[in-house]
Amino acid sequence: MTLRVEPSDQACGARVTGLDLSQAISAGLAAEIRKAWLENKVLAFPDQHLDDDALERFTLSMGGFGEDPFFAPIAGRRHIAAILREAEETSPLFAENWHSDWSFLERPPAGTCLIAIDIPPHGGDTLFADQQAAFAALPDHRKEELRQLTAIHSAQLAYAPEGTYGEKDEGRSMAIRPSEAARDCRTHPLISKHPETGIEGFFSTLGYIIGIEGMEQAEAIALLSELAQWQSRDEFVYRHQWADGMLVMWDNRAVLHKATGGYEGHRRELHRTTIAAWNG
Repeated sequence: MTLRVEPSDQACGARVTGLDLSQAISAGLAAEIRKAWLENKVLAFPDQHLDDDALERFTLSMGGFGEDPFFAPIAGRRHIAAILREAEETSPLFAENWHSDWSFLERPPAGTCLIAIDIPPHGGDTLFADQQAAFAALPDHRKEELRQLTAIHSAQLAYAPEGTYGEKDEGRSMAIRPSEAARDCRTHPLISKHPETGIEGFFSTLGYIIGIEGMEQAEAIALLSELAQWQSRDEFVYRHQWADGMLVMWDNRAVLHKATGGYEGHRRELHRTTIAAWNG
């Protein structure tokens, strides 16, 4: 297999061809894929049509399984969740706000994989915002100010019983399991060096970040709101269009992402795994 990487003409992202990921991946090939992933932050592998065994095998080759605290796995699997919306579903779109997956964990995951199972004929793009580019574009004095800040992360707004996906969220196809554990808070630097590349960037955004250490709440939310607008500016965004059988993996340490709609009346299903935090 010969890996071919074609970068997008957008802020980040690349298309990877020449591979059959249904087969076992050698350590050498895994290292090549990971190198391309770190460089491009989002990789799309078209025409893979992986079954769940192959998806798990690929995830293991990229670093192993991370934690998925508020999703129930699909039947017969421990590490695969279905990102599902049935054609007749009318509940609010899942994951339509910018975020970095599970940034509220003590050791947030390195990445996420999604394999397309059932893709509607239009709509359903995923947006990715390059947080290293967003930080690099700031003036030096602003960078230094933000380096001093420690963000407070929590899942409470989304997954607590009264949260967006809590007890009042009805008619949803996805197997989401809200919990009191969503109230837990953990801190991470607002600006982090990527553990593998050393490149600085924003880590997560308003939503999973609910405050700033040592800052009054009103001031913190105003700052986070201002930064969220900057973090998602068009020049930092890659719009990804899905196709049946496509595998996508992204680096949660380097990008934010969000879902988009536009496929009302059509079913959409992807299977998801989480790549564990990097152990060095």
